[in-house]
Amino acid sequence: MKSIFLLLLPAIVLCSCHTQKQEDESANAVTLKGDIIHIGSESPVLSKLTKETVKREPYRMEFTTSGVVQAIPSNYAEVASPVSGRITKSFVRLGQKVAPGSPIFEISAPAVYEAGKSYYQARQEMELALKSLNREKDLMKNKVGVQKELEEAEVNYELKKKDYENMVAALKVFQINPDEMALGQPLIVRSPISGEVVKDRIVIGQYMKEDAEPVAVIADLSKVWVVAHVKEKDLSLIQTLDEVEIRLVAMPDKPISGKIYHISEMLDPDTRSVEVLIECDNTTRLMKPEMYGTVKLSDREAEVIRIPTSAILQEEENMYVLVELGNNDYRKQKIETGLTEDGKTVVLSGLNVGDEIVATGAFYLLDAR
Repeated sequence: MKSIFLLLLPAIVLCSCHTQKQEDESANAVTLKGDIIHIGSESPVLSKLTKETVKREPYRMEFTTSGVVQAIPSNYAEVASPVSGRITKSFVRLGQKVAPGSPIFEISAPAVYEAGKSYYQARQEMELALKSLNREKDLMKNKVGVQKELEEAEVNYELKKKDYENMVAALKVFQINPDEMALGQPLIVRSPISGEVVKDRIVIGQYMKEDAEPVAVIADLSKVWVVAHVKEKDLSLIQTLDEVEIRLVAMPDKPISGKIYHISEMLDPDTRSVEVLIECDNTTRLMKPEMYGTVKLSDREAEVIRIPTSAILQEEENMYVLVELGNNDYRKQKIETGLTEDGKTVVLSGLNVGDEIVATGAFYLLDAR
């Protein structure tokens, strides 16, 4: 019996040592089961973790993006010639104020002459057709007419009347009033909007084609747009914005306030951003189209959950933190984040006030198995 014990003693000692080694490894191990991470009670990782209680704090959401000044399209007009011809007169100069219908320049154009000629011819033919129709009606009234000839006169008059109406419409394309037209007079090109002449390239004697570049630009710049682009991830933050502040590169010390006019419904697939139009008062004329600047968008102050950015881990496209459960157990909690500023990040969803999270050192647990 003693011999058997002596033979088994090394095996018992070896087994005991192996069990002790397993217990020591377990006490030092960091293990993962599902979404729960367990840290052994003697793991050196414990001393590297700091924790923080989740709470709400007053915060005013702000973020910046770039922007460019643009004229409001409805307050901007490029004036070109609708026909080929030669410019014979200019009515404006740079900086001049104009109203809708104000003359900009006049152009002598063969197409306008032909349109006028066709108008007078169509009017004359319509008048002759009307006289013929009235004559046939009188004959029928006196019982000496022929019904067929009356019907033909009626059809002919309707056709000539339609031709006349088409010629009137053609003249209106050139902004010509048929009642005031004189055959052979130059075409006067007029301003479609009120505003100021901001570009004048009218040259008397210049021959223009109907598809030529505009020779004048009229714009009302008392109000302008600043076009900004907001990233997809920040879209939820701009729905209730209270203020917008613009600082132009040319005048960084002069903040300009604005209001969001429109948020595009379409996302740019290349930049993953949305166009935001900000309307600004520009009565001082400091803002010029194509100026660049920085746009700061600010929300009203509110109570939000903010946590140290160091507490946030990323797994593929998901953000998560480690929430303490007790007994050195931590749950991987998926969160939705907002703006990051001064080392802290706004948490939009996923955490509750009072949750205890790992604030620093969470990255030591990334290799948990």
